[in-house]
Amino acid sequence: MLNTILLLCISFATSFLSIFLILFFTKRFEIYDRIDERKVHTGNIPRLGGIGIFLGFIVGLLAFWFSSGKHNFLGNHIWNLIISCALIFIMGVWDDLIPWRARFKLFVQIAAAVFVISAGFVFKRITFSPLDLTWDMGWFGYILTFFWIIGVTNAINLLDGIDGLAGSISAMAALTFAVFFFQYANVGAILICLILAVSIGGFLLHNLPFPRAKIFMGDGGSQFLGFALAVLPLMPLSDGQASVVLPYACAVLIIPIFDTLAAIWRRVREKRSIDSPDKFHLHHKLMMMGFSAPHCLAILVVFQLIVSMLVATSAWLHGLLASILLFSVYLLGALFFTVVHIRKEEILEKSELL
Repeated sequence: MLNTILLLCISFATSFLSIFLILFFTKRFEIYDRIDERKVHTGNIPRLGGIGIFLGFIVGLLAFWFSSGKHNFLGNHIWNLIISCALIFIMGVWDDLIPWRARFKLFVQIAAAVFVISAGFVFKRITFSPLDLTWDMGWFGYILTFFWIIGVTNAINLLDGIDGLAGSISAMAALTFAVFFFQYANVGAILICLILAVSIGGFLLHNLPFPRAKIFMGDGGSQFLGFALAVLPLMPLSDGQASVVLPYACAVLIIPIFDTLAAIWRRVREKRSIDSPDKFHLHHKLMMMGFSAPHCLAILVVFQLIVSMLVATSAWLHGLLASILLFSVYLLGALFFTVVHIRKEEILEKSELL
């Protein structure tokens, strides 16, 4: 227990303290966040805060590896995880400094996904224990896992639109995954989730939106968080199966997943490139409804808390009640996004009539 607390303190301190140096560096060289069609902030706000999150996570991960005897599955494949996360992180930071074209970023994401999949982080079957359903996917599991990793990586990146949103949702998702791992006594995976959460916490202390954030995580942070959250459910059990099955993993990340699917459909419908920016993501729609950025953050954090509680409770139950709770999460998410979308359309119609 003492070693666990020490590891978490190391990760938190690394993240929190490194941000001071990053703030000095970004202000000294005027490395500020770009303002584009997706951004809602004004003024010069430093970026590269994701460096602190990444350093906190990697330092904690290495400390865990050295202290755990290096004999479990993670110990044998930790370098695949570290190298893959580093690839995504470096690409994101580079993009923060010198913008990349989308296809080049996708190429790095593909390389990182293939590298971590080759280490055995794969959805090998889809199970739904409440109804005793199991589907061994075989080779299709590798394809599904590949698209899962690419999709979630970009979903968290798209979510990073207002102060503290991507970090808060990511930290809560990591803690929810830890509940799943506790159920299976997957101690290593629990600790990795906690290391990620406290590393995000060290950054968020500098990123409180009252009155506004001091530093943004940038693409280096959001891309890394998306990749890490995609890999967390794939931490295997002793039999090599993923600890969190796909229906539950999707439910935990329902906000970024639904928001990304809505963005893709919106751009396809309007015959635009799917990577073209706009101001119609979920937080933008809430702001169109009159909510301030801090209020949008509060609404989405509360919504994520409700989702996390329902999913975690469903994972611990069995039978019909567990099925109802999990179905309720998807129904709640669909209703929430539908109501917000309808309200947005009404506001746009009124503005066109004026």
